[in-house]
Amino acid sequence: MNKRIAASLIAIGVLIIGIVVNIAGAFFGNQMDSASQMMGANQTPDVKVVENGSQTNKIARINIEGPIISSTTSGSNPFNSGGYQHQQMIKKLEAIKEDNSVKGVLLYVNSPGGGVYESAEIHEHLNEIKEAGKTIYVSMGGTAASGGYYVATPADQIFASKETLTGSLGVIIQSINYQELAIEYGVKWNTFTSGEFKDILSPTKEMTDAEREIIQELVNESYDQFVQVIAEGRNMERDRVLELADGRIYSGNQALENGLIDEIGFTDDALNALKEEIGGNPQVIEYRNGVGDLFANLPFAKSFMPNSEIQLVEELINNRQGPTLMYLYE
Repeated sequence: MNKRIAASLIAIGVLIIGIVVNIAGAFFGNQMDSASQMMGANQTPDVKVVENGSQTNKIARINIEGPIISSTTSGSNPFNSGGYQHQQMIKKLEAIKEDNSVKGVLLYVNSPGGGVYESAEIHEHLNEIKEAGKTIYVSMGGTAASGGYYVATPADQIFASKETLTGSLGVIIQSINYQELAIEYGVKWNTFTSGEFKDILSPTKEMTDAEREIIQELVNESYDQFVQVIAEGRNMERDRVLELADGRIYSGNQALENGLIDEIGFTDDALNALKEEIGGNPQVIEYRNGVGDLFANLPFAKSFMPNSEIQLVEELINNRQGPTLMYLYE
């Protein structure tokens, strides 16, 4: 066979295969997106019985582990793997509030904190659970700092080990300035804004005093909110909270001494104390993520996603955001 004809046939074959792959990828991608949205909308938390007992007198265990940060990927894509998933956490809290058989909640927190918004949303849902007449105990893990402490403030009792790192009560927002590096390599930006402060916290220019004042006001506002939830949750004078909330971290022993926690103990200690508080023979259940999220933890799960690397980059671009106010211990 003529080499030119053979090359032409190979080229046509590659073209056909490419078209088929693209069509299939688009089809299955759309199907998976639709399935993800449906599962995200209809998914309810999975419930596991940890200890048998009265089905009308339950204690619900839930865990907050890792940074308290929401994202489009973790919130809506059931094939996404990872630790903390904010939307799933909100669903768990809503399910607990609506379940009249749940009389107590044991919240395990092992987190350095996270977003101001996410921490406040969890705090609000925990307050609603308390208003529904349920008792909340918190058990702190190795770290329960900043936003990790913020979400603990509605608790009736807070337990921590002597080794727990907590505190870091405050707000932080950071940005990177690489203007001098860009100048060194001859990189320039052409920026057009509709107002003087539209490019505030831009990494390509120095901040002005006016910009610093604006950002500091935002930090102060979130800090005041943090101080308020501590004062209310711990029944503590505001001036005392201000003395403690200078950003430093505390050990479990120090937190006990200054009133930020109630007891030294581990998760089992907190659970036993909650059982005694609830009375009777409570059944202990654990709220976990839904089936789709459990599937995500399988190592082969992402191999089913077409162009997974490309989609990851695309999501990172589409979900990018500027510096954000954080209740975070770094």
